[in-house]
Amino acid sequence: MLYLASQSPRRRELLKQLGVDFMALDVDVPEMRAADESPERYVSRVARDKARAGLASLADADRALVLGSDTEVVLDGEVFGKPADGAQAAAMLRRLSGRTHAVISAVWGVDERGERGELCVSKVRFAPLDEAAIAAYVATGEPFGKAGGYAIQGRGAVLVEHLEGSYSGVMGLPLFETARLLRGFGVLPQ
Repeated sequence: MLYLASQSPRRRELLKQLGVDFMALDVDVPEMRAADESPERYVSRVARDKARAGLASLADADRALVLGSDTEVVLDGEVFGKPADGAQAAAMLRRLSGRTHAVISAVWGVDERGERGELCVSKVRFAPLDEAAIAAYVATGEPFGKAGGYAIQGRGAVLVEHLEGSYSGVMGLPLFETARLLRGFGVLPQ
């Protein structure tokens, strides 16, 4: 049985696009970056920790494959995370304005035989944003609960001038990498 260890409705919707049957698990994993941890290593570790926590929560873990995923926005080596309030969301958007940032998405599969992961790094360039545009976007409420304070699949799409990489990865689950991972576990045909 395939499980997705995620509370994200977006990840659940994306995984459905691969045409696999799965059940969702809610896991609570600390998302704290260590001082010497690179953004890529941090995102990968959190995704793996989510998958491991999901597998540990199952009574019948010997017949389960659990996917965990994490996505973060990174600018100048700083991981942005999710804004706590409107002021923090606006500050993130000001920093992203007119600049290119990385969106790092990792997905891990964990079962009783082992663990495998995939990493996807996309580059997103925001158009220059004035204060009115930032305030209007924050007022929609969309930045909350989103890495970097925006949702490319929502109203935040108008902020994005250019995307190089994976649209689904920026949304929260890189589908190409997830499909490759599932093929490796024998869930999808080669």
